[in-house]
Amino acid sequence: MFCARLLFLLVVFITAVAQQPPTQLDKLRAEGYRALFNLDYETARRNFQKIIELAPDDPVGPECIATSLWIQQLNESWKLKSTLYNDKLEKAAANEKPKVDQRQIDEFHKWTRLARQLAEKRLRQNARDIAALYQLGAAEGLEAAYGAGVEHKYMAALRTGSSAVDHHRQVLELSPKFYDAELTIGLQDYVIGSLPLPTKMLAGTFGVHGSRKRGLKELEQVAREGQWARDVARMLLIDLYQREKRWDDAIATARELSEEYPRNYLFKQQLAAATTLKAGDTHKPHK
Repeated sequence: MFCARLLFLLVVFITAVAQQPPTQLDKLRAEGYRALFNLDYETARRNFQKIIELAPDDPVGPECIATSLWIQQLNESWKLKSTLYNDKLEKAAANEKPKVDQRQIDEFHKWTRLARQLAEKRLRQNARDIAALYQLGAAEGLEAAYGAGVEHKYMAALRTGSSAVDHHRQVLELSPKFYDAELTIGLQDYVIGSLPLPTKMLAGTFGVHGSRKRGLKELEQVAREGQWARDVARMLLIDLYQREKRWDDAIATARELSEEYPRNYLFKQQLAAATTLKAGDTHKPHK
C-alpha cells in the first residue's frame, strides 16, 4: 500500500513538473528567437539582453546574443553562407576573403567568450550540470561555424568544433533526449563527410571523422524534435538539401519556415530558388 501511494505521488510530481509553465527566461528566449527568425535583430537582442540582466551568471543570454550575431552574418552574406559547407576548403582559403568588419568579429567573440566562461564556472561547481555542458558546447560550436564561415580559420574551427562535439556527446550520455545537442554533432558529421579525401584524411589525424548521410539524419532529428536549435537546424537543412539535390525536402522546409516566419523574406527567396533549381534539374537531360 505504501509503495503504491509512493508511486502515485511520484507520478503526480513528474506530471506537475512537466506541466509547469515556461519561466520568464524561457519566454524571453522564445520571443527573442521568434524576432531573430523574422529578421528583427534589434528586438531579438533586446530580449536576450534582458535574460542577461535577470540571470547574469547564466550562459544562456550571451550564447543567444552570439547566435543572433552569427545568424545575422549568414543572412546578410549569402557568399559566406555557402562557404560554410564548401567541400574545397583549400580553394576557398586561397581566394580573396570577403571583407568583414573587425568590430563585428570582436563583438561576436566577446559573447561566446562570456558564455564559455559562465558555463565553465558552473561546471566547476557541478561537472554533471547538463545545461551548462550544453551551453559550453553551443558556444564552441558557434565559434567553429563562425571561424570557418566568416574568418576562414579552418584548422582552428576544426579543433573548436571537435571540442563542441565532445561536450555535446557528454550531454547526450547524461540526457539522451536532449536533441538540441545533436546540432553540432550533425553539422560536423556532414562537413567532414563532404571534404575531399586528402582533407578528410588530415581531419582524421585529429581524430575527427564524419559522414554526410549520418550528419543529415542527426540534423533532421534536431529539426523534428529539438527545442531551441530546431529552427537553426531547419535553416541549415534548406541549403544542405539543395546541395544533395533533395529538392522536395528543400522546398518543404523553406515553405514551413516562410509560413512560420512571414517577415523573413529570405525563406521565401530560398523557396523560390529551390523550386527553380528543381525545375532546372528535372528538365536537364540525363546521361
